[in-house]
Amino acid sequence: MPRRTPTRADQLRRALEEDIFAGRLKPGDRLDEQSLAQRFDVSRTPVREALRQLSASGLIEVRPRQGAVVAVITLPRLVEMFEVMAELEAMCARLAARRMNPAEREALKKVVRDCEGFEKKIDLEGYYAANKVFHDAIYDGSHNEVLAEMTRTLHRRTAPYRRHQLNRPGRISESLAEHKQVVDAILAYDADAASRLMARHVNVQGDVFTDFISTLPQGYVA
Repeated sequence: MPRRTPTRADQLRRALEEDIFAGRLKPGDRLDEQSLAQRFDVSRTPVREALRQLSASGLIEVRPRQGAVVAVITLPRLVEMFEVMAELEAMCARLAARRMNPAEREALKKVVRDCEGFEKKIDLEGYYAANKVFHDAIYDGSHNEVLAEMTRTLHRRTAPYRRHQLNRPGRISESLAEHKQVVDAILAYDADAASRLMARHVNVQGDVFTDFISTLPQGYVA
């Protein structure tokens, strides 16, 4: 699977995401465009784009007279985002099981093979890119443009948290196993199983959610 070369803005966004999740940037810290441009030795254009992406995902807020600051995420808000995301993706999987054509089903199997290759190499960035293609294939396979658009919008909001989860030891292997279960259900035209398995794959709950929260720096979640 060809991989898109990350833009400078993508690289800056990921670096800032890592700083936020690692606690090097704390809730309320100001993100000054000029200082960031000097730190990363770039112009302010990719910095602005990176901040726009972070704002779209809710990791930072743009406040009057303060500019961009690291956001405080409330725990109920985080839970609600994942609950809604799980339901939307479950609906996509349900419809994909019923509506995917033979070419789309073959393409979905190939994406899982790509995920498997990155999992074996423990290539986090490669796996995350393949993971996005996997979910996009199922959104498109639902053949419901309104649903796909809504799901992609929330996917962008939850993307930093989903990426961060993959840092947990063993999570990539777990994620791949969950992908395979979803695909098996879709290929078997089992809409109910596809929906249930996709919801379980996306929703962070129980021990997985506790482990996820425990990796966030103190003060990040209110």
